[in-house]
Amino acid sequence: MLFAASRRGVITVPQLEALGVPQETSYRRCLPGRPWQRLLPGVVLLRTGEPTRRQLLEGALLYCGADAIITGLESCRRQGLKREVRTDEPVHLLLPAHLKTMSCDYVLVERTTRMPVPVHRDGLPLAPAPRAVLDECRRLPDHPPVRALLAEAVQQLGLDPAELSTELETGSRRGTAVPRAVLREIARGARSAAEGVAMALWRRTGLPEPVWNFEVHDEHGRYIATPDAWCDEVAFAWEIDSYEFHFGQPGYAATLARNNRYAAAGIALVQTVPSRLRSEPRAVVADLVSAYRAAAARPRPPVKLAGRQE
Repeated sequence: MLFAASRRGVITVPQLEALGVPQETSYRRCLPGRPWQRLLPGVVLLRTGEPTRRQLLEGALLYCGADAIITGLESCRRQGLKREVRTDEPVHLLLPAHLKTMSCDYVLVERTTRMPVPVHRDGLPLAPAPRAVLDECRRLPDHPPVRALLAEAVQQLGLDPAELSTELETGSRRGTAVPRAVLREIARGARSAAEGVAMALWRRTGLPEPVWNFEVHDEHGRYIATPDAWCDEVAFAWEIDSYEFHFGQPGYAATLARNNRYAAAGIALVQTVPSRLRSEPRAVVADLVSAYRAAAARPRPPVKLAGRQE
């Protein structure tokens, strides 16, 4: 009967008392060696052993009350972000500003005057993805993790950078400087964490500024590729090719086909794996400068940047 009244084995002490279990009995059963365990103040798991992530979520929601909404990485993951939650990742909850519940143990409570309308997945109240992503970003101190998370959100959740910017401007200004800068990068064309780093690295080359993520066609209008960076004046492409995406099947075959189209069209190409952007920045800069100069020394092939006039 007790388990049936619980949420996946998680229940509050007042609920147990209403079912005929005195408070003293509930707390006694949570002592070492006894059959239950305390998750949070006033919240009990009706078994021993390591709680599941879902049981931790249920406990956090019971601790914070009916108005609580899950935000941050947990919300993003349950809406499609392909990123594992660490075992020590706190459960980040939003609560109306007038409530006094405090953060405790694994629960991070954020009180706000801008409570979103939740979306529900598998019975859990979640902050909408744009809010959840930015709530997490505001807790991250450095550019690389913010850049990675925002790029993944754009790619995997289909979020519009303009929508993210609007959400950022509407909410609290606390912790927004880094995500604001990264969103400006994304608005300029970066669609991966590596591309954001690449944009900064390109500026060290002293070469003319390229365009990012524009289609290139041959002289007959046939599609060639959408390079990460493109220097139209010399028909030079730079691709940031991650092993995970480009060198797994079927990504490997697609990359080969793309490179063959570049070669057939006479386009100069440099490929860089993301790890080299940070581990060997000077070497990458040298590669880009050398390739650009070589491209400039040969006749430009008759390829066209989509959307550009002759």
